[in-house]
Amino acid sequence: MSVLRNVLAVIGLLSLVLLLVLALKIQSVINDIERFDERAVDIYTSFIKKAYHSGSAIDAMVYRVRVLQGVSTADLDHSIKSIASELNIKNVGEMFLSEQVEMLSGNAYRHVKIYQLCNAMTAASILNYNDAISSFLPCRISVVENAQGELWMYTLDLDLLIHGGKSIPPALKNEIIKVRDTITQIMQRAAIGDF
Repeated sequence: MSVLRNVLAVIGLLSLVLLLVLALKIQSVINDIERFDERAVDIYTSFIKKAYHSGSAIDAMVYRVRVLQGVSTADLDHSIKSIASELNIKNVGEMFLSEQVEMLSGNAYRHVKIYQLCNAMTAASILNYNDAISSFLPCRISVVENAQGELWMYTLDLDLLIHGGKSIPPALKNEIIKVRDTITQIMQRAAIGDF
């Protein structure tokens, strides 16, 4: 009987030590989370829901806009360029992916064109904060014809950058929000054929 009592006492003691270690680990995680942006939990919750519903982390990382039927690729091209110019974000390059695929394969390919847009001073500010963001530069808007012949525009969801980690200095955060809003405005307006 005393052996059983001693074994149970040791198990109880080990359980208490384990609970204490877990409590300290959880407190450490809570302290780290408190340093994150106030919207980080909402951003990651939304990301997980999108990834779960679509089955794709990539789908969860993008913002997309469907192009109004009747707006041609030529209209989109003109709209994206003129709205970008109006909003003072530089068009630093274009990739005619569908044309390259057609040239290399010898077969027709659905429309895919990628616009590269950049505000160099904001990019420099972001790089001064975190060099890893260089892998996402410049901002892109992709115009993609899907399998049904519908045109869509895609870009990275910058809310993950803005709110997904430790709080960004307010001035930099405001610069990134301005870029996000500019890209979003370009897409929304171009999708309806606005110039």
